[in-house]
Amino acid sequence: MKDTNQKKSHDTQIGLFATSKGIRAIDSPVKSKILSMLRKGELSFDQIVTSSGKAKSTVSVHLKKLVDDGIIGSKPDPQDARKKIFFIKSEYIGELARDKKQEDNLESYVSSYVLSDGDPFEFFRLMFKTIRVGLINQGINIDPILHDAGIKVGKALYERVADPEMSKFLGNIAQFWETHYLGNVEVKNLEPLIINVSECYECRHLPYLGRPACAFDAGILESLFSSYYNDKRAVTETKCYAMGDKYCCFVIDKNK
Repeated sequence: MKDTNQKKSHDTQIGLFATSKGIRAIDSPVKSKILSMLRKGELSFDQIVTSSGKAKSTVSVHLKKLVDDGIIGSKPDPQDARKKIFFIKSEYIGELARDKKQEDNLESYVSSYVLSDGDPFEFFRLMFKTIRVGLINQGINIDPILHDAGIKVGKALYERVADPEMSKFLGNIAQFWETHYLGNVEVKNLEPLIINVSECYECRHLPYLGRPACAFDAGILESLFSSYYNDKRAVTETKCYAMGDKYCCFVIDKNK
């Protein structure tokens, strides 16, 4: 029993939310589950109770605390003014995870740069890798921040690569990635749209994480294709160097 409890504690992740009252840390499994559901969309009290599998009294206590902390808000249900609809009113900025430190070869990576011809891009890649691994080793996951940043970059980039013809649009994206040393883009399928990226700048030199690590790229692609279709698109990374794969794979489909 002791080992199980220790494992539970070890695996616990603490969600971080930016509110008007400051940063709030959430380590309660029930609150985390409620927030995970609300990040997908607004929900009524009854829907939260049903989906969480918790008693109404338990859910009520947690919702009140989340409202008081400025993490979520509520409004009258348009179908029944006696009831409330709950929604996220804060920004999910990341999480702290009690994971073991990642084994890495930063020293050899730095040495290889010093012995190279001093390519400026490689230096910035080194900086990015060092910061990212440093955060990971402290148990800090900033994927939500990177994803939001990618969304903003994608909006600014869209006019540069836009074309009404899908084939040209995809070609422009591939050209931009290659020209800026972001990786080599290959379109594998059109429905659903599947894009592979080899030599990915964002994750190729990261240690093995066992999960996708290209939140920034996913944000850019989500923004680009949402703009192209004039409709929200979802991007799922199914393969990644940080998962032990030899390339990254992004599936772009309608937002469910």
